[in-house]
Amino acid sequence: MKSRLKTGQKVQGAEIVCESLLRHGVSVIFGYPGGANIPIYDALYKYPELKHVLVRHEQGAAHAAEGYAWATGRPGVCFTTSGPGATNLVTGLADAMLDSIPMVCLTGQVPSKMLGTDAFQEADVLGVTLPVTKHNYLVTGAGDIAPSIYEAFHLATAGRPGPVVVDITKDAQANYAEFAEPEIMPEFNKKIKTDATADELDSLALLLNNAEKPLIIAGHGVLLSGDGKSLLKVAESQDIPVTLTQLGLSAIPHDHPLFMGMPGMHGAVSANRAPLEADVILALGMRFHDRVTGKVSAYAPQAKIIHIDIDPSELGKNVVPEIAIVGDVKTILNRLLPKLKKRKNPLWLDRFKLWKKEEEEKVINPELNADILKSAAVINLLSKETRGLATIVADVGQNQMYAAKYYCYRKYNSHFTSGGLGTMGFALPAGMGAKMADPDREVWIVIGDGGIQMTLSELATIAQEKLDIKIALLNNNYLGMVRQWQELFYKGNYSQVRLKNPDFQKLSEGFGIKSEKADNLNSAGQAIKNARDFKGPYLIEFVVAADENVFPMLPAGAGIDEMIISKADMK
Repeated sequence: MKSRLKTGQKVQGAEIVCESLLRHGVSVIFGYPGGANIPIYDALYKYPELKHVLVRHEQGAAHAAEGYAWATGRPGVCFTTSGPGATNLVTGLADAMLDSIPMVCLTGQVPSKMLGTDAFQEADVLGVTLPVTKHNYLVTGAGDIAPSIYEAFHLATAGRPGPVVVDITKDAQANYAEFAEPEIMPEFNKKIKTDATADELDSLALLLNNAEKPLIIAGHGVLLSGDGKSLLKVAESQDIPVTLTQLGLSAIPHDHPLFMGMPGMHGAVSANRAPLEADVILALGMRFHDRVTGKVSAYAPQAKIIHIDIDPSELGKNVVPEIAIVGDVKTILNRLLPKLKKRKNPLWLDRFKLWKKEEEEKVINPELNADILKSAAVINLLSKETRGLATIVADVGQNQMYAAKYYCYRKYNSHFTSGGLGTMGFALPAGMGAKMADPDREVWIVIGDGGIQMTLSELATIAQEKLDIKIALLNNNYLGMVRQWQELFYKGNYSQVRLKNPDFQKLSEGFGIKSEKADNLNSAGQAIKNARDFKGPYLIEFVVAADENVFPMLPAGAGIDEMIISKADMK
């Protein structure tokens, strides 16, 4: 983008903010103005290249920035004012931190002379956000704005990505300083280890070449590395079955014969049974999250584990590997490939066929062929209508699991969701961010009736921006996942999970968004067609079974060997 300022030109700090963003290739900002950042908004008037999206709540700004980053791989950017504006970002920052999403968040702060006085709308933003960011800054001088923003963009993407906060006092925004392109800091030239050593590669290849039952578990790190093709080449060279964690979904096409589903609490039978029989597990860009492993002591005790991750702190944190390699997944896999012996493994793959058949008979077929409309059938319909090529931005709860299990993702990096933090309300603003990042994407937000009411106000932003986003609202009038646990493990004591919902059609109409309701398979299919044919935002309320449960599942604290495949298997 064309720069506006010349080196040595004296301007207000607020203009330096805009110029710094422009020079970092920023084109979209999600934010909300207030007293402590109004100078930045005044300067923004001079920078029409920086499109600002006025969200309705600062949490929405953070999640929208996450969706933008998911879709582009570049940091999402958001603005807020001081005090409550900044603290409203915290959930989004924590979400991005756990899921390795790059973000740069610029918050206004009270004038520097008023810091620590409990001034109006003052909050210790550094103290509040320190645990949920890679780094944060308090900028009190206009001359420090450009260097701080420069460092923030570097840190947000270096190594394992994450969010960075730059808190800028109001006087720093208003005062004048000479603009200068920051020099590269010497410490930024220090290279992060991205490749395996020759010895590490040889050890890795030796284990895989001698494995009889190898298994690949790939996570979000594969998507962040930017290439699922390398993963497929390694898997295909030795017929290695691949499972993808929730945040790794869409790294390879889900209709590929080597894809064996998602592991974990509500994962596939094959994906959870395989670690109990595999002799070598190649773990790529995943962190052995408790939702994947279940009880760690019971997780794959017989397997030799190879763990590759860009973040050294993840290696050995939850599961102790035989080989631990710090590095970039794509780089290492491409160097590993020539060292692998090409071979077929029909007997091992036959085991997966049996596991898949068991799940189809006990779970999938009953879900898809029920007499009443079920969420699984809705997502299956959506998958067929879009041919698995849409981007699905899933919320949290039962709807999230159905989106993970019943949509056949055929397009790389097309599944976005809140994994580590599990933030209800994530999907509505995140889907908005994803669409603004890539208008050519067909974006479907899959969300529950509980989650949508967490960030419902962002429907106004979607309408104002005239975004061509489709919303699949799975309405069972319950907080479905909590209700499921209460049914199965708390004697059916349904405490505070029944929802008295609004009329979602009238609500949509109030926001100026077209909508319709579907309560059976035929109307559901037609509604999806209608939404896809319509240019603009469209909400479909799917009235699904109130008492539906997501299976298979692992009870809390159980090992993967204690997986419950269907309700009939419960004792």
